[in-house]
Amino acid sequence: MAKELGIYRPRSPQKTPFYQCIADHFEEFERVYDERYEREYGFWRPVIAEVIEKFLDCGDLAHGFARVRCDHCGHEYLVAFSCKGRSFCPSCHMKRVLQFSEWLTNEVLENVIHQQYVFTIPKIIRPYFKYDRGLLGKLCICTWETIKEFFGACLPKGTVPGAVISIQTWGNRGANFHPHLHGLVTT
Repeated sequence: MAKELGIYRPRSPQKTPFYQCIADHFEEFERVYDERYEREYGFWRPVIAEVIEKFLDCGDLAHGFARVRCDHCGHEYLVAFSCKGRSFCPSCHMKRVLQFSEWLTNEVLENVIHQQYVFTIPKIIRPYFKYDRGLLGKLCICTWETIKEFFGACLPKGTVPGAVISIQTWGNRGANFHPHLHGLVTT
């Protein structure tokens, strides 16, 4: 029995309050960033403007599309290109999260118990990570070595735990710089 497919409904990101806020206020935000926000959130990184530009073009037919045609009935429609961004564009980020989760579940993780751990660093040293993003990779390595040492103390000799570690640099307020790591670790 063939699986019935849903009807394609193009999204309209330009109609969302989030999109409208970014479109209306980003230029002003970029203009005043150094004066008003740099001290608390770190220097302006050029990637920010690139992400915003891609987000504003995401899902807009005027910025590229694919024509899709059903071989069975001949119906055609256009699908706007997406920005494929992570973390900023709600639509693209969710798609990437779901694809990554599926890949992780089906291709990487063994069928054993896993637990999530969050690794944080003291507030006093966070500014070093704000101004030298390369330290985040070193933090990941340090976390992995700590996991191996901690679990290695109670596992049979030669057994190495599995872990997937991801870096997150924002806290619960969204904009505050709070570098920490999430680890999915076999137990």
